[in-house]
Amino acid sequence: MRRAAGLLAGFAVLGAVLVALTWESTAERIAANEQDFLLRSLADVLPADGYDNAVHEDAITVTDPELLGTPEPVTVYRARRDGKPVAAVLTPTAPAGYSGPIRLLVGIRADGTLGGVRVVSHRETPGLGDKIEVERNDWIRGFKGRSLQDPRPGRWAVQRDGGVFDQFTGATITPRAVVSAVRDALIYFDRNRDALFAAPAGAAGLPSPAAGDEEEE
Repeated sequence: MRRAAGLLAGFAVLGAVLVALTWESTAERIAANEQDFLLRSLADVLPADGYDNAVHEDAITVTDPELLGTPEPVTVYRARRDGKPVAAVLTPTAPAGYSGPIRLLVGIRADGTLGGVRVVSHRETPGLGDKIEVERNDWIRGFKGRSLQDPRPGRWAVQRDGGVFDQFTGATITPRAVVSAVRDALIYFDRNRDALFAAPAGAAGLPSPAAGDEEEE
């Protein structure tokens, strides 16, 4: 029994060592793949050749459960040209997807128009809700160039709810959730535009208004 216990302990230690070595050998590759995916996704929602900074490094985290769809910190990437704001990419969540939360990248130009929207992850039904993926359908491209004024207030919704955005045959909940999340991201950006670009890279949260900068009642 002692010999069997020793063998089991030896196999357990060996297994732990192998797992650790495997993780160590693949961690760098996984991190590189994740960064490559992030850079490609950012390029999809930012103005082409419109910025000259390292966007993935010029990032902050912010929190707004109501408008950004999650109580967790949300990353905001800032694009600049010659030091001046060009666009911001928010990473909100559409919490009301049919099969769970839908994570998004929402690129918003400094003038408040959308540079593009992409889905980062979701669990929507294959063949129905997964049409939010740009690889499966062009629907998500329809946000480009839109703003809080286009469409006008009250029309930021799917057609079934009186809005201008298409829904999918047999699947309304998914596009409804995405449209709502994109609209809320635009509202958040509109309310916090200056602070989003003023915060130093790596900051968690937005700077408080300086004395005398508060809006008059």
